Amino acid sequence: MRVISGKVRGLKLNAPKNDDVRPTTDRVKESLFNMINSYMIESDILDLFAGTGSLGIECLSRGASRCIFVDSSKESIGIVKSNIKKARMENESVVLNTDFKSAIKSLASRNAEFDVIFMDPPYYKNMFSDALSAVDNNNLLKEDGIILVEHDTKDKFPNSIGRLYKSKDKKYGGTTITFYKMEE
Repeated sequence: MRVISGKVRGLKLNAPKNDDVRPTTDRVKESLFNMINSYMIESDILDLFAGTGSLGIECLSRGASRCIFVDSSKESIGIVKSNIKKARMENESVVLNTDFKSAIKSLASRNAEFDVIFMDPPYYKNMFSDALSAVDNNNLLKEDGIILVEHDTKDKFPNSIGRLYKSKDKKYGGTTITFYKMEE
């Protein structure tokens, strides 16, 4: 697992020693960032269910202003912090060790809004709809922002949740990235 592009390109990131966290593969990450690279410059990023932090760190490497990393696992948070330190991105990073619902409420109370929100929750836990609804209900996505949900290809997603609509799906074998945007 490495940073694909930008100021820390090629940096190898720490990965978990077990299978509890499923990092986004380099192949999927490279394809994904080719599609969303225009969102990166000076953007605000939310990496919900951060795992290793590789998606948020990739954004910072490509020019994002800041990234908030959220994960409820103490082990994952330890890995995220070590990867942020390794990439020397402490000044652009905020790490929250809490569940996604508490994080979203806290961010909403500070009127936080994001250009890009990554959601990569544990597969088969059915957290997607709750997380998307919470983001919508708490106005965390900027008007022209994008949400990317990484999930098992077998999972089916609604065409819309609140003011969010599914703009496309991109399949990579057993992994799919579903893109949501705000209705105009």
